[in-house]
Amino acid sequence: MSTADTANTANTAAAAGTWKLGDLEVNRIGYGTMRLTGNGMMGNSDGAPIDRDAAVRLLLDAFEQGVDHVDTAAFYFSPLRSANELLNRALASWREDVVVVTKVGPGRDPSGEWLTMARPDQLRGQVEENLRQLGRDHLDVVNLRRNGPGTDSIAEHFGALAELRAAGLVRHLGLSNVRPEHVAEARTVAPVVCVQNSYGVDRRRADGTGLVDLCRELGIAFVPYFAVAGLRSEAGAAREQDARVLAVARVHDATPAQVRLAWTLHRGPHVLAIPGTRDRAHLAENIAAGALRLTGADLALLDGPGGADG
Repeated sequence: MSTADTANTANTAAAAGTWKLGDLEVNRIGYGTMRLTGNGMMGNSDGAPIDRDAAVRLLLDAFEQGVDHVDTAAFYFSPLRSANELLNRALASWREDVVVVTKVGPGRDPSGEWLTMARPDQLRGQVEENLRQLGRDHLDVVNLRRNGPGTDSIAEHFGALAELRAAGLVRHLGLSNVRPEHVAEARTVAPVVCVQNSYGVDRRRADGTGLVDLCRELGIAFVPYFAVAGLRSEAGAAREQDARVLAVARVHDATPAQVRLAWTLHRGPHVLAIPGTRDRAHLAENIAAGALRLTGADLALLDGPGGADG
């Protein structure tokens, strides 16, 4: 690779390297669509929704900067915006170049009220709703989102998705909000290409359960959500950033969000990132985090005791 190519790559999502979701190779830096519909959880927000054209432009900016996988869901909507429909518009000229990862299991009625976890026989309807909204004949990756502690066995639900995969409606399957035993159970039914769980500098439960290492051993992508937000989840990182994160950020002339993203990517080549934002400058910063190389001293400081949830 020439010096010019290296410089160009450093400014795109390609800087973090690639991983395969089944047979679909993607750059490790992706984009999460949840915040396109509002600032609150799953789009429930009193704030003004992002302008449609601005949202589509933001997605196009992401694609032009090398983002080639996007996380979404049919239940990411607010009264005036649907993440899938915005994504559908943006994909018009990029449809063959961007891998779309969606999720099923939970649901919301048209008013936005949450419904109980879908029954296995209802998952086909959720998959078809994603297909309609995205304007596709098949879905690249569908994650079964486990909804709460009461969902102990996922075999029947995952089996229903495996049938849709066999029917050609879904290309690959993944899991979300799961424990290691769920991964083992699902793999007896069908291949698992990714696991999406809450994870970051301040929330390391997936380390304590061994899930991050298990995914590495099995060749499964581990995809953290809320990696930038710290313990405040979808609301964004707290104003008083962890002192360790700030210290590393100062050394590298980076933002705390970039350090948090870089930390997750350093957990292994199988770890992807799906930061979401409604701001073009933040989008560029998130993508640039893929080129941030933390030192052993940085990682030792960030991995030190205190601040993690176990």
